[in-house]
Amino acid sequence: MTTAAIAALALSQRRRVAVLKPAQTGVRPGEPGDLADVERLVGAGPTLRELRRYPDPLSPEAAARRSGLAPLGPVEIARAATELDADHDLTLIEGAGGLLVRFDERGNSLADVAWALGAPVVVVAEAGLGTLNATALTAEVATKRGLNVAGVVIGSWPDEPDLAALCNLEDLPVAAGAPLLGVLPAGLGAAGREDFLAGAGRGLSPWFGGQFDPECFAGSASAQK
Repeated sequence: MTTAAIAALALSQRRRVAVLKPAQTGVRPGEPGDLADVERLVGAGPTLRELRRYPDPLSPEAAARRSGLAPLGPVEIARAATELDADHDLTLIEGAGGLLVRFDERGNSLADVAWALGAPVVVVAEAGLGTLNATALTAEVATKRGLNVAGVVIGSWPDEPDLAALCNLEDLPVAAGAPLLGVLPAGLGAAGREDFLAGAGRGLSPWFGGQFDPECFAGSASAQK
């Protein structure tokens, strides 16, 4: 949903957008995957490319091993991203499971792709308990590998946030060492295209072309609670 929201805002600004999904796992041939959700929510505007599809809902490396299909390496991913970027204003690369989830038996991951491309990293975090540790670990690894963590987005904000979620609005940027760049509401993926674009605008910061203000959102969320 975060990838689709960023793409929707960029398309609304008449930017040429490409979305690359290097490895789609847990989906069989002919079934809709993540890129189908992007197209459903933003229309036929972006160029969509999927490099590998594995039927088992596992890491790309494990799914490739079990299926007998060819694994995916960072060179192939970086080459595809570079080709797309030559003809687009914005190329979004969506990972599978996290920054260090293995693509192949050598342990190559999305972190290696980001480093090879010099691309900024946006961390998509959960709202509640457990998210601070996962976010901090991701950011620490990214920083040690010389990656630029642009910010963090909460990918699904509950209708009735608990105390942990409310506190995480302040604590997540600290854990990430980067600003809170957006909060997307739960259920946004069920919206029609116009409502999805409006929700993306409200939920993502001006860094993406939206109107999200973390201080205003935190104050509003706390008041509702």
